[in-house]
Amino acid sequence: MLSYISLLIVSILFGGMTLYSFGFAPLVFKNLDPATAAAFLRTAFKWYYVFVGGAAAIGAAALGALDTVGALILLAVALVALYARQGLMPQINSARDAQLAGDASAKTRFDRLHAVSVALNMLQLVAVGFVLYGFV
Repeated sequence: MLSYISLLIVSILFGGMTLYSFGFAPLVFKNLDPATAAAFLRTAFKWYYVFVGGAAAIGAAALGALDTVGALILLAVALVALYARQGLMPQINSARDAQLAGDASAKTRFDRLHAVSVALNMLQLVAVGFVLYGFV
């Protein structure tokens, strides 16, 4: 039963991350004007990171007795989500706000921080996919 619960949690995590990254976020930018899309996603990302961190932490706890490596990977995913939400996201928002206020140097900072955020998200997605593959 614990194996099934672990599989279900990791599957939901992988599916949610994939849908948000490749479906929801692009759809928002395609269908809303840039300012509205940015404001909407700024709020949505707070909840995205809560979902990723929470699901990864619960998955790590459920998987702990079955697969130590998988559980540690999910724990790392949860910790990266916590960092992204509490550390990186405020820096990205600050840089974007400064850019919109006319600070030309803030664009470079925003672009760099955004690239780090995208890279971390992709690493998390690959890591969760690796754990999911372990169920095969």
